This record gives sequence, C-alpha cells and structure tokens, in this order.
Amino acid sequence: MALTLTVSDEVRALAPGFTHVAVETHGLVGGPSTEASSALLDDAARRLGARLDGRAPHEDPHMAAWRETYTAFGSKPSRTRNSAEALARRALTGAGLPRINLLVDLYNAISVARLIPVGGEDLDRIEGGMRLVRASGEEDFVTVVGGEETVEHPDAGEVVWCDDAGVTCRRWNWRQGPRTRLTEQTASGIFLLESLAPMPVAEAAAAELAELLEKFSPGAEVTVRPSAS
Repeated sequence: MALTLTVSDEVRALAPGFTHVAVETHGLVGGPSTEASSALLDDAARRLGARLDGRAPHEDPHMAAWRETYTAFGSKPSRTRNSAEALARRALTGAGLPRINLLVDLYNAISVARLIPVGGEDLDRIEGGMRLVRASGEEDFVTVVGGEETVEHPDAGEVVWCDDAGVTCRRWNWRQGPRTRLTEQTASGIFLLESLAPMPVAEAAAAELAELLEKFSPGAEVTVRPSAS
C-alpha cells in the first residue's frame, strides 16, 4: 500500500501555491558515497552556479518565495533556511557539498542543481501516513544534540511534517529527525520534492531523480506520484 501524504487546510491557506511530488521506491541499493555520487554533487554545484549567474541563492525567485513563507509561519529565514537554500550556500563555498551516503547524495544533487527542497525518508521507519501540518507545539521531535538523543518540541504554528510517532521534519524542510532518515541500509524510501510559485510543479526534477535512482539501484521499483497542490 502506498504511503499516504496529506497537507492540512491550514498549510494550504498559508501557502496556496505549494505543490509537492513524491517518488516512492522499493528495492533500493544503499551504501556509502561513491565516486559516481560524488561526481553528481560536483556537477550539481556547477549547474547551480550557472543558474544563479553570480547571484546569491536567496535572490532566486523560488528561494525568495520560501523565505516569505517561512516568515509567514514565524521562522526567521536568514537563521533557519529551507533545505535547498542551505545546501546551495554550502555548494558555493570552498568546502562544497557534504558526502553523506549514496541515497542522500542523489537527492541532494537534484536539490542543488534544481534549487528545490528535496527530502528523503525511510519508508520502513515511518509509522502510519505522513502529514504536513501547523504544529500545536506539543508534538515530539526526537533529535540528537551533542551526541545525545533529546526530545524537542516545535513552536506553535510552525509547519512540520509528522507521522503517527511524532515530527519527522521541523520548519517544513529545515531539519530532519534521525529516526526516518535514509541510511546505507535503506531499502525503501519516499522522496519529497516541494515547490512554491513562481516555480512550476517539480515534475521534471522528480523525473530526473527517478532516473538516477533507477540507474544506481538496477531493478528497483520507482514510482513518481502525481503532483499534489
């Protein structure tokens, strides 16, 4: 049964131009970063540089729209940046993009090259469906601080992804929790590509990600689920 993904009416009212495309995968071949996945990240940084043409990431219209949306639910976008802007800023530094593991490298490459927030979750670690909601402030977000597991709570009104066990990602796509993240052992995953106007629906980016997943996991079942708006 496909994972259910729902967006609350409160979130739709906050960002009426929001759409997301999901890529659901089974039979993935995980593992550590490789020379090939590293090369994809380097190429993504080059594509980003050409796209920005000397501008800062936050000057891109899509990133500006995310900043406005973050401000609308009470987050400071210059301090808690959406995942695409944070990665893009890092890609443009001398340090370059981090190499996490094979699956994360693939979706980070698409995020940077296309300048779109992309997240990946291990389907076997998700409990129930996933929901994008405005938090009450009482939800649990289990994370790691200083090497120790700790429980945080989102701010009231903050936009979060959650499942039946708690928050999986804070401030929309700012910080993912370790419980559902993709690891070297992940076999089934859901990848979420999120866009706001003026960016068109992220179907081209999803198709590119699906192609990479099929290339790096021959025989995997990869399904691009229609855009949701």
